[in-house]
Amino acid sequence: MPPGPMPLPFVGNKHQLAKSQPWIQFQKWSKTYGPIFTIWIGRKPTVIISDPVIAVNLMEKRSTKYSSRPRMVAMGEILWDGASVLVQPYGKEWSVRRKLLHQALTPKALRLYKPVQTAEASRLCCELLQTPANWEKQLERFTSSIVFCVAYGHRIDSLNAEVIHQRFKFMHYSASLNVPGKYLVESFPILKHVPDVLAPWKADIKAHGREEAAENMALVEGVRSDIARAKVRGRDVPDSLCKLLLELREKEHIPLSDRDFSFIPASLFGAGSDTTASTLCTAFLALVTHPEALRAAHEELNAVIGSSRTPTFDDEARLPYIRALVKEVLRWRPVAVLGGTPHACTEDDHYEGYYIPAGTTILGNSWAINLNEEYYPNPHHFNPNRFLDTALAEKAKHPTPASGKPHPAKSGHSSFGWGRRICPGADLAVNSLFIALAKILWAFDILPRGGVRYDTFAYTEGFNIRPRKFECEIRVRSEAHQAVLERELKDAEAVLERFTPFAES
Repeated sequence: MPPGPMPLPFVGNKHQLAKSQPWIQFQKWSKTYGPIFTIWIGRKPTVIISDPVIAVNLMEKRSTKYSSRPRMVAMGEILWDGASVLVQPYGKEWSVRRKLLHQALTPKALRLYKPVQTAEASRLCCELLQTPANWEKQLERFTSSIVFCVAYGHRIDSLNAEVIHQRFKFMHYSASLNVPGKYLVESFPILKHVPDVLAPWKADIKAHGREEAAENMALVEGVRSDIARAKVRGRDVPDSLCKLLLELREKEHIPLSDRDFSFIPASLFGAGSDTTASTLCTAFLALVTHPEALRAAHEELNAVIGSSRTPTFDDEARLPYIRALVKEVLRWRPVAVLGGTPHACTEDDHYEGYYIPAGTTILGNSWAINLNEEYYPNPHHFNPNRFLDTALAEKAKHPTPASGKPHPAKSGHSSFGWGRRICPGADLAVNSLFIALAKILWAFDILPRGGVRYDTFAYTEGFNIRPRKFECEIRVRSEAHQAVLERELKDAEAVLERFTPFAES
């Protein structure tokens, strides 16, 4: 197998793992053992990849072998009973769910969601105008509302909405189960079959799973009722992922129970709400610590858009710097810092002389990959120019950064994963990031607050990370910009009116 730190019998390398920010430790180990190395958790091997070419070679070009998931007994089997596409092993049942999710996130479907993304971005700008100090919560409401509009056709007017409390509760509980070593059942799966009366820990997990499944099914039934009521009145309901899936279910047989079916639209929240909000928080941190990027964005927006209106998706092709800025935010501090949910190898394989046995967990360290100096010179410097075409950079008088080796991914970064397990909502997330940042940067100066020292490495722990709380100044660029925001809010409210809000708790 690939080399790595020397493991101890039975324990493996658990005693050597950092308790905080393990992705940084893994990056250091990659410089000692190479861009592909092995660690052992007990008697289970995990191969960690720190080079984008190796990640693509294994998880994309050999995707038939590397598209499964390691067994997650507590979370995947006891809590979700195999219903979630996130942790399902590669196979027929996973393919059914993935196909349905893809059909609701095709380029045609994504175009249907752009009006609500545009409207929510306009609403976000007006919220920032009114209470700029509350910017982080406003970003969370924005991303949550888009996900619920897209998933169920209902908007979020406040983070006090009951459905938001439920989603965060479910998300945090499932994350608490996915802690290495917390449950003995992960090492000895036979304990899964111990009767609940003798295993209160299992009964507790099952109870949480039943609650989450019931809420997922209630959300689907709510959309079904919306459609039925609208039909009686001769009206239509907003396009949503759930609506598209229900219509598809009427046309063809889908071999899923109501419970399993309900997990498909529900998966959007964990995949697309908190992660997109965290990426926007990273954008704010990048802008207050790299003012030259803010100036370059303003220059492009001034030249292309002017001051009489805000940007729209129709302007995207003419805003290459804003598009590059979105890519650089995703690269600079990847939210899924360890590549998201790990992959698993389903067959024995050999790569560059190394043996990788079936059942090995495969982890793409996005931190090391996205900050690899061979591909991104001066990688910790936030520089959208690295994603600009050289000719475009020269035309816009942007300095072109020193170019590294070409990245094998079309996007130029690895922040959404790889191969058949790449995030299915990646394009939806990029659309939300583009329209939000284009409008925010058109309208505001995002500036450092006097006396505040900013640490671009101060991030939260966990599988998904975001900057630790920080303060900044958000100032509207002029009275003319403010007047445009207030005028366009009326158009946004007309779009959002069709998406009735979820009730607050």
